Amino acid sequence: MAEMYGADQIQILEGLEAVRKRPGMYIGSTSSRGLHHLVYEIVDNSVDEALAGYCSQITVTVHEDNSVTVVDNGRGIPVGINAKAGKPAVEVVFTMLHAGGKFGGGGYKVSGGLHGVGASVVNALSEWLEVEVFNQGKIYKQRYERGYAIYKLEIAGSCDPKLTGTKVTFLPDKDIFEETVYDYDTLKERLRETAFLTKNLRIILEDERGETVRRSIFHYEGGIKEFVSYLNTGKTPLYPDIIYCEGEKDDVLVEVAIQHNDSFSESTYSFVNNITTPEGGTHLTGFRNALTKTFNDYARKNKLLKDSEPNLSGEDIREGMTAVISIKIGEPQFEGQTKQKLGNSEAKGAVENVLSTQLELFLEQHPQVAKLILEKSILAQRAREAARKARDLTRRKSALDGLALPGKLADCTDKNPENCEIYIVEGDSAGGSAKTARSRATQAILPLRGKILNVEKARLDRIYGNAEIKAMITAFGTGIHEDFDITKLRYHKIIIMTDADVDGAHIATLLLTFLYRFMPELIKQGYVYLATPPLYKLERNKKVWYAYSDDQLASILNEVGRDQNNKIQRYKGLGEMDAEQLWETTMDPEKRILKRVTMDEAQASAIDVTFTTLMGDQVEPRREFIEANAERVRNLDV
Repeated sequence: MAEMYGADQIQILEGLEAVRKRPGMYIGSTSSRGLHHLVYEIVDNSVDEALAGYCSQITVTVHEDNSVTVVDNGRGIPVGINAKAGKPAVEVVFTMLHAGGKFGGGGYKVSGGLHGVGASVVNALSEWLEVEVFNQGKIYKQRYERGYAIYKLEIAGSCDPKLTGTKVTFLPDKDIFEETVYDYDTLKERLRETAFLTKNLRIILEDERGETVRRSIFHYEGGIKEFVSYLNTGKTPLYPDIIYCEGEKDDVLVEVAIQHNDSFSESTYSFVNNITTPEGGTHLTGFRNALTKTFNDYARKNKLLKDSEPNLSGEDIREGMTAVISIKIGEPQFEGQTKQKLGNSEAKGAVENVLSTQLELFLEQHPQVAKLILEKSILAQRAREAARKARDLTRRKSALDGLALPGKLADCTDKNPENCEIYIVEGDSAGGSAKTARSRATQAILPLRGKILNVEKARLDRIYGNAEIKAMITAFGTGIHEDFDITKLRYHKIIIMTDADVDGAHIATLLLTFLYRFMPELIKQGYVYLATPPLYKLERNKKVWYAYSDDQLASILNEVGRDQNNKIQRYKGLGEMDAEQLWETTMDPEKRILKRVTMDEAQASAIDVTFTTLMGDQVEPRREFIEANAERVRNLDV
C-alpha cells in the first residue's frame, strides 16, 4: 500500500532540532572536517571581538576527553534579558538559530560569521556545552545538553572587576560525528592563519592529551606582511621588502601584501572578514586588474617594454608571486553553494583603487625592485609563448587535433570515465607486471621511467617539454592550467603506484607536486589515490598471507605461530611481484587498499608551504620539517 503523503507528513523541526537532523547543512560534514569546524565557529566569535577592537587574546585548550575550551578577553556575551525572547542574551545566542550581534549592523561593524548561527550550532551538536561570562566582577554560567539549557543563567562566583570575556567549553556529540578526536596540527594551521589576519591578536593553542602539554603561541604585529614571509618559507625572495598596501574605499578596508620569489608558481590567498575565499571573487578580480595595469603602465613609462612588444599578461607578472589580500566589509555577499566566492561589486573597485595608487607609488620609489619583477615577468612571457607551442602537442586526441595517446599507455576498453582508472606506475618492469595483471576493461596502465621533473623548480616550457609529464597530461585528457577542463577527464581514479621505499615516496611526492600545482581540481574533487602495495609476504605450508605493515605481520604471526616453517619475504619494490601477486595485493578492487588524497581548502596555505619545503631549493627548512615530523614516519627503508 502506498504511504500517505499529506499535510501531517510535513515535519516542522523546532530550533536546534533541525541542526541535529541535518548537521551537514550547517557545518559542511560530520567528518573530521566538521568536527574541527566547531572550534572555528567559537573562535570566530572571539575574533569578531578582536576585529571590533575589544579582544587581544584567545586561548584554545583541547582536554584529555577531547572537549575544547575557548577563552577570550573581549567584552563578554551580554547577560541582560533580551526583550524579544524574554531570556538572557547569552542563552538566546546559544539556543536560537540566527541570533547574534551581527545582523543589525549595531553590534559589529564587520564579522566573520557567515550565517550568525555559530554558537547555537556548536551547542546543538555537543553532548554538553558550558558558557561562562566574566562581567562587572561576576561570573555568569549556564550549561546545556544537546542544545537545551539544563538550568537558568546563574551567578557562579566573583572575579576581578577589570576582567571581562567569555569562556566556552564543549564536548562534540559522538552520536553526530564519525570522528571525535581533534588533530593538533589541523587546529594549529587554522589558528596561525587567523592570527596572521588579525594584527596584534595573540592566540594560544594548548593540548592536554599527551604526557606533557603541547603549546603554540601565534602573535604577529606585522599581520599579513608576516603571513607572506611565512608562505615564502623555503623560497628565495626576489627582493627584501614586502610590498604592503592598506587603505579604505567605499567602507571597504583593504590590505594587500606581495613579495615575489625565485619559484615559478603563484601563491595568492584572499580573505573577507578573516574567512578564506578559495574561489576568489570580486576582491581578487580587483587585485589582479590593478596589478596587471600598474606593472604594464610602469614598464611602458620606463621603457622596460618596447613599443613593439605585447603587454605582459597577469599570469606573467604573478609568476613566483606570493600575495595575501584581506578585506573587511560590512555586509559580505557570498556566491555559490559553498559560500567560497565573494560577490560584492564594491569590493572590486575598492581593492583596485587602493592597490593601484599605492603600488604605483612603491614602484616609483623602488625602481630596482620594479626592474627585478619586470625582468622575471618578461622571462615568464617568453616561456609562456614557448609553452603555448609545446602545449599544442599535448592536447588530447579529438575531432580538432589528431594527436594519439602516449605509446606506452595501455588504455582500457571501457570509455565511461566513471568506470575507468589509470595506474601511474614507477618503472618499466612493474609496468609490465601491471599490464599483465590488470582488468583490461577498466584499468589503464601508464609506466613512468624514473623520477619525473620537479615542477617546483621548472618553468612552464620545461614542464611541457618533459616526456613523462606530457604523457600524463595527454592520458588524463583535461589539459592543465588555464586549459584545464574537468569534464574531459578520462579516468575517475588516478592511482599512483610506487615502491614502498624512500625512492618510491619521493616519486609519489613529485607526482603529487605536479598534480597540486597544475591540476589541483583532481585532488579537490577526490580523483587522486595512492596504491598500497604489501610490505611482506608470509608463506607457510603452501598458504600465503600478505602484510601491509609491521603490526599486521606481527598479528598474522601470532595467529599462525612463529616457527621455522614460516617463509617471510620483505618486498623491496613492485618489480619483485609477479602479475598474479600484484593483482591480488594491489590492483584487485575487491582486496586492494587505496588511500584517497584529500585537500582541505581551509589548510591551503599550510599545504602550499609543505610542498615548497619538501620540493624547493632550500635545504634548511626541509631539514627542520623532517626533524619535526620524523616520529610520524612508519616503514621507511633507510
